[in-house]
Amino acid sequence: MKKIVLAVLTLSLLLSACATESGSNSNGNLNIVTTTGMIADITKNVGGEYVDVIALMGPGVDPHLYKASEGDVRRLQEANIVFYNGLHLEAQMGEVLEKMNDFGIKTVAVTNKIDPSLLSAPPQFAGNYDPHVWFDVTLWMKAVEQVKETLSETDPAHKSEYEANAAAYLVQLEELHQYVLDRAKTIPAEKRIIITAHDAFSYFGRAYGFDVRGLQGISTESQAGTADVQDLANFIVEKQIPAIFVESSVPQRNVEAVQAAVQAQGFDVQIGGSLFSDAMGNEGTPEGTYIGMVRHNIDTIVAALKGE
Repeated sequence: MKKIVLAVLTLSLLLSACATESGSNSNGNLNIVTTTGMIADITKNVGGEYVDVIALMGPGVDPHLYKASEGDVRRLQEANIVFYNGLHLEAQMGEVLEKMNDFGIKTVAVTNKIDPSLLSAPPQFAGNYDPHVWFDVTLWMKAVEQVKETLSETDPAHKSEYEANAAAYLVQLEELHQYVLDRAKTIPAEKRIIITAHDAFSYFGRAYGFDVRGLQGISTESQAGTADVQDLANFIVEKQIPAIFVESSVPQRNVEAVQAAVQAQGFDVQIGGSLFSDAMGNEGTPEGTYIGMVRHNIDTIVAALKGE
């Protein structure tokens, strides 16, 4: 709590010191700041030519541990709208973003439109919801609706364009959802087991029929101990799981420790590849978009579990 209060006070001082007021860019576009790349990708698809978008957290950045810099604060202060995930994904920064409305800066959690009954609240997450909703494409479609609604309210002159862009993008997401379902079905149900660095793929497992086990908890702030590594290694040996996965935004040493513990029991488990969990790939690559990120993940999972 003390850290949150300090962060809010620091932000208020920095915002007060900033001379530039929020407003549209010189080209007339809305100036949008997002926390994660996944949200930035939604905003670009829905906003089209009428928005300029900056994501604070780039490829390989862990939002659970992210701390805003002074440069970030300036970008936030100059924004027409700040979109963030919410559900405590951004940890302390999320608390700060909620308070920014008090400074006249519009901040919106893209998860606002998701029915809480569709959210997972694991007991180990202290009564909070699992924030990794983008791994169920149908839930992420609700985030698209939230972005569309917010842009339309802020810039009603282009409401019809935002609605048309959102409708076209939602069609692509419907196709993506079906693609993941079809690819998952190529693996026998009893073999659909994903072992990852942290527990980010729960919604993915629920939507597409995978048993998901993460070494760390939902937040990477939690630490995995020796007992956690050994328990997971025992499970891998018992189930004869052929591959486990590292994540692009999480150090891979913990997964390598699991691999070593498995090999010590005489079973060879491969690292099946790197999955994109809390961050997308590099801009300009297929994985630098939400759709490309999801396609990469399911293709990597299927190939590794089938031993291809």
